[in-house]
Amino acid sequence: MPPLSIFIIALNEADRIGHTITAARALSDDIVVVDSGSTDGTQAVAEALGARVIFNPWPGYGRQKRFAEDQCRHDWLLNLDADEVLPPDLAAEIGALFQTGMPPADAYKTRIAEIFPGEKAPHRFAYALAPVRLYRKSKGRYSLSPVHDRVDLEPDARVGKLKGTIHHFSVRSLGEQMEKLNAYSDAQADDLDARGETISVFRLLAEFPANFIKAYIGRRHALRGLYGFMTAMNFAFYRYLRAAKHWERRLQRDAGITPPGASAGKRATDD
Repeated sequence: MPPLSIFIIALNEADRIGHTITAARALSDDIVVVDSGSTDGTQAVAEALGARVIFNPWPGYGRQKRFAEDQCRHDWLLNLDADEVLPPDLAAEIGALFQTGMPPADAYKTRIAEIFPGEKAPHRFAYALAPVRLYRKSKGRYSLSPVHDRVDLEPDARVGKLKGTIHHFSVRSLGEQMEKLNAYSDAQADDLDARGETISVFRLLAEFPANFIKAYIGRRHALRGLYGFMTAMNFAFYRYLRAAKHWERRLQRDAGITPPGASAGKRATDD
């Protein structure tokens, strides 16, 4: 097997994490699952598939992934979320990088495309992000941000790009998605406060319509039927809610009311 560790952070992912581990386990002899307190049997599912399961109380996205990095045995790391699956072509592409030694680059950007309920593969027009997910720990580590999980690379790190696409099964249902986004908006409002940022009144008013257009047109959800419309609405409301909560806290402080305690450590239901 390649000298590669795979790490996954999880909370109540028993219905999905098995697919994630099964699709990736031929690539690694070191699969690490960092669980923040699942009550649905996630730990047992992961252990049955050969993963090392480690408990760590939820400290925020970046810090949890940094903790997971420290548990891995190899320098080369692949990060997957518990609702992401490596298709066979991408698994083969990653394996091929190690067939003649070490990969030529220090880190690789990887496309991640969301798959809506009822879809078995990414839509041909699906919007995709391309963050670094495969990298050398000696050349990059996850940011310690509580809400932004990104790999901060060394200035001299060589960055490549993989051709394959990670399949992201992020939505169990619209209601569950909204619960997740509501919790994430709390953490993002906390992060805005912690960084001393201020959202203008104009931006507060524009958040919903601007972000609906961003998702429905810019991210091509309009080409994905009624589910695309509903998902764009959820995304727009989440972005508005983030700004509204930030403003509410400012109003509470101006009125001499102590805002609710920081919730950046509160995790959304999934990633």
